[in-house]
Amino acid sequence: MLDRRRFLAGATQLALLAGLPGFARSQDRLDSRFVFVVLRGGMDGLSAVPPYAEPQYQRLRGQLAIGADDVLKLDGTFGLHPALSNMYAMYESGELAVLHAVATPYRERSHFDGQNVLENGTDVPGSRRDGWLNRAVGYDETSRRAIALSQNIPLVLRGDSSVTSWAPSRLPEADDDTLARLADLYSNDPHLAGRLEEALAAREVAGEMGGGRNSRGNQLGPVISAAGRFLSAPDGPRIAVLETGGWDTHANQGAAQGVLATRLRFLDQGIAALKRELGDVWQETVVVVATEFGRTVAVNGTRGTDHGTAGCAFVAGGAVQGGRIIADWPGLGSRDLHDERDLQPTLDLRSAFKGVLSDHFDATREELDRHIFPGSDEVAPLEGLIRASA
Repeated sequence: MLDRRRFLAGATQLALLAGLPGFARSQDRLDSRFVFVVLRGGMDGLSAVPPYAEPQYQRLRGQLAIGADDVLKLDGTFGLHPALSNMYAMYESGELAVLHAVATPYRERSHFDGQNVLENGTDVPGSRRDGWLNRAVGYDETSRRAIALSQNIPLVLRGDSSVTSWAPSRLPEADDDTLARLADLYSNDPHLAGRLEEALAAREVAGEMGGGRNSRGNQLGPVISAAGRFLSAPDGPRIAVLETGGWDTHANQGAAQGVLATRLRFLDQGIAALKRELGDVWQETVVVVATEFGRTVAVNGTRGTDHGTAGCAFVAGGAVQGGRIIADWPGLGSRDLHDERDLQPTLDLRSAFKGVLSDHFDATREELDRHIFPGSDEVAPLEGLIRASA
């Protein structure tokens, strides 16, 4: 379904974005696409990507452990949760890289502050009112356009550079007669008539979204399908941000089945839907899936996990040099844990973001260190995430 006012505003912004600066310089990067999927609530990386052969894993995880018989094995140590079958196929075909023991610089356990650091691109919550992706979009002189598929523009896309937004409407869909009356009403006003035409064109791109969720409650599916349609449109945006909640699994988390398994299945189906919607454009696309922090290694008293530190992230897409696990694995022994309770972070998530912006959009090291992720000189871009031919 369509939120008309949002489409009117969004379509107007899209029309104005033809000259929006961005960070692609070379001609072979002009068609590059980037999707950032924010999982709000702190996804449990030890369930999404279980270290099933780690000596301490089964003991510490107990009833929440994903056993060797259930896990989708990636190598002799790590596997994917059984709900991630589509992403497993992408890994097998070299279109998915898995990052583990990864975290932002944030070391406390507040959702609000953790998400703020994830999106502002610094190491201090509240230090910036703009987001790293907005700063990246607006850095130089090449045309790029960005869209937030959300009711509100998330911090990562807020800032001086203009972006647009779209979200499925919670209101009933207007019928053709109503649209015809609006067209007649606006016929003598070129500005409003033009805005209505642009909004209807945007609706055509997004398609019918069925009210924003399917019958099984998957809120991500219709939004991620719309993202694929926007990004594959010849004159559409090239950058999209999606967000989904429900990853705070304090109680009754489940193992191979349960609440978390359902969330992971929706994510898996969403990434597969994005690939289908993008078609040939998938080959020019990078998708990063990340969360504000991981969860505790041990199970709590309500059969769930509490706020932690390091977790996992995913980098998917046809432009990705995948089929790899990128991890300096710290282990799960008592001396190996952060604060004696969390997976120890060994990879800064900004390193992955920098690697994508550098190799997929040709951002320079100076731009990355000083402007996009200010004060991050010591964080080197993660090399080799993007295929050389992309």
